[in-house]
Amino acid sequence: MKSHWWRGLIVLLAVFSVNAVLPRWAAAQGNPEPLSFKFNSGQDAYRIFEGWQRKPDGSYEMWFGYINRNYVETLAVPVGPENKFDPAPVDRGQPAILDPRIHRKIFHVNVPKDWGKKELVWTLVVRGSTQKAVGWLQPEWEIDPIYQGRVNRSEESKKNTAPVLSGFEARATANVSTPLTLAASVKDDGLPKPRPPGQRRAAVGQETPPTLKPLPDQAEVPVNVPTVGNRGRQGGGGAQGPQGLAVTWSAWRGPAAVTFAPATVQVKDGKAETTATFTKPGTYLLHVVANDGELNDLKEITVTVNGTSQQ
Repeated sequence: MKSHWWRGLIVLLAVFSVNAVLPRWAAAQGNPEPLSFKFNSGQDAYRIFEGWQRKPDGSYEMWFGYINRNYVETLAVPVGPENKFDPAPVDRGQPAILDPRIHRKIFHVNVPKDWGKKELVWTLVVRGSTQKAVGWLQPEWEIDPIYQGRVNRSEESKKNTAPVLSGFEARATANVSTPLTLAASVKDDGLPKPRPPGQRRAAVGQETPPTLKPLPDQAEVPVNVPTVGNRGRQGGGGAQGPQGLAVTWSAWRGPAAVTFAPATVQVKDGKAETTATFTKPGTYLLHVVANDGELNDLKEITVTVNGTSQQ
């Protein structure tokens, strides 16, 4: 009878390897780290490398996004040692204000056609936690035309043209705690036609937080969790946002979060208007985006805010 001791050794090595590579919260079954909980504030953020695209001139676009693990809190991380790209320049247009939750493919970095096998690394440090997103030209990570919606489109989609933003100044001034009115004009071809409200589903898990129960070894439920209906600056209650052509304002850079009331406005008679309120003085870069459901037009507004910080 042949000895099968080597089979036991392989199983033992496999178990050891799995436990070595699993995160601490997955390996420690008795006291898992509650990464699935949704917290209002106090958490860090992750960067995401989304993939790359070829440009007609032979160069490339590397796309990035991020996950702010907070359900309500907006994070402000100035460009510099704690928000940088490698290799230099450290400033490659990345956001310095991170809104709550998941934001996919929000910006790209252009790299030359001779980039080769080099890596592009976005480093972000939040509350002492250092996270990196590493991008390189891995063939499987190419964002193809099907993903972009440029293949097998409907006839309506083929006819659609992007909306055009106008009607606002590229620079503005404001005072701390005094709402600044922001208005935009939008021209669009009316395509695609908006879906009836009942045909659009809200994102599962985003509109209503789960009812949390304590883990077996916990005395009570974590206290810093969102209440049902609390959507922070992005609206409340789980109601669907504007349908069809809309304009969205967001803070891209600045010393603190900006409150928009509301952040997304449905375009009526070619107009959209909101207010922005600032809690700290300084220079802010705002993004304003018109979206028709498929295509965007993005513009930037620089706002100089005067006054004293409000706590």
